[in-house]
Amino acid sequence: MDGRKPYIAGNWKMNLDRSHALDLIKTIKGRLGDGNDREVAIFAPSVYLADVSAVAQGSPLGIGAQNFHFESEGAYTGETSANMLREVGADRVLIGHSERRHIFREPNDWSGRKVRKALDEALLPILCVGEKLEERQANRTERLLRRQLDAGLCDVQPEEMRRVTIAYEPVWAIGTGEVATPEQAGEAHAFIRKWIHNKLGPEAAELTRILYGGSVKPDNIRGLLAIEDVDGALVGGASLKPDSFIPIIEFDQ
Repeated sequence: MDGRKPYIAGNWKMNLDRSHALDLIKTIKGRLGDGNDREVAIFAPSVYLADVSAVAQGSPLGIGAQNFHFESEGAYTGETSANMLREVGADRVLIGHSERRHIFREPNDWSGRKVRKALDEALLPILCVGEKLEERQANRTERLLRRQLDAGLCDVQPEEMRRVTIAYEPVWAIGTGEVATPEQAGEAHAFIRKWIHNKLGPEAAELTRILYGGSVKPDNIRGLLAIEDVDGALVGGASLKPDSFIPIIEFDQ
């Protein structure tokens, strides 16, 4: 990991009721310590962000949104702006999650506009990239990753990459129980870091954390984080319960 602080991010997606959400935040907060040796964040449904961030206060736990709009305000029914997120306590945001891309048909170029807006509005973005099964089978993984990185980081300066995180999530491994082999994950993460090196320079490549996302569980987290260029995890289903998420946070204890 070469000095990059491990980053464990829990994406709750459209799950949990309010009481379970707040109980889970209390439990995580009680186990976090000072946060000096790892970064932990929860990406909660937007309707819970104010309550979740209030409970998380006084701890190093980061609170993020799962999506937002790249415009500051206007006639965008159902959308949420960066400023709205910050006002309810969010300090980070997911961008381009595969479910946004594939279920909600978000265009590829939106990811770049969102990354730029997040940085301008003091939100820390996690840009999600990754291929579907048919793309991997057709040996198009790197071509797809290059296209997603080109779009998502098109308007980012090298010195800004210290505030950007990339999450590699093979779509075929999300919620399926399938996990990329160490070789597959290592190749994808190495490709992403090489792309950053070539486009934004060696310092940006060295600083940028690249997370793995796709059926991360307590029994595979240690192996995943042992892979070169894997700096943390974007955790889905296993982030919904303390008995599965706490062991992932405490992967080396």
